[in-house]
Amino acid sequence: MEAIDLLTTRRSVLVRHLGDPGPSQDELNRILEAGMRVPDHGKIGPWRIQVINKAGQAALGELCAKLYAEEHGERANDKMVEFERERPARAPVLLAVTSRLEVPHNIPELEQRLSGGALCMNILNAAHALGYGAQWLTEWPAFNDEVKKMLGHDPSTDIIGFIYIGTPTQEPKPRNRPEFDAVVSEWSGPVA
Repeated sequence: MEAIDLLTTRRSVLVRHLGDPGPSQDELNRILEAGMRVPDHGKIGPWRIQVINKAGQAALGELCAKLYAEEHGERANDKMVEFERERPARAPVLLAVTSRLEVPHNIPELEQRLSGGALCMNILNAAHALGYGAQWLTEWPAFNDEVKKMLGHDPSTDIIGFIYIGTPTQEPKPRNRPEFDAVVSEWSGPVA
């Protein structure tokens, strides 16, 4: 596949449609290395990647189930709590991508944040290039202080997202994209 075809055919695969096998350790390393080849003004690396292994997924799932049950009380039935327990283990590979901004810094905060988004996008593209499916999600755990602490982060740390990677169990459905002319324009200078 040519690189341009790879980019124009990449689709997020819903996490419920990601199964085994996941990438091997060598393939995952290649995906992560490709992920890190992003614009990074000032070479400050304003992001970090955690690979959450199966034991980590189970521990994180127990915390998610506990937090969900506490927050929702009697409305949290067994099925919902079990879904939260299984949330981190929905695909063979789970990554947590966090923002590590240098503030104050001469590199604007926005550029640092965008570098983290580019990192996530490169990971998705690299997974697709190796024949895997992936989905980048935040969902409520990304904004929860207890989840951040369990993962070893200060509550002020931003979790840019959780990226799930595995083998697609079905092809993703086509998605409507914006009309080209609705989002692309040409500018020739100020109107006189």
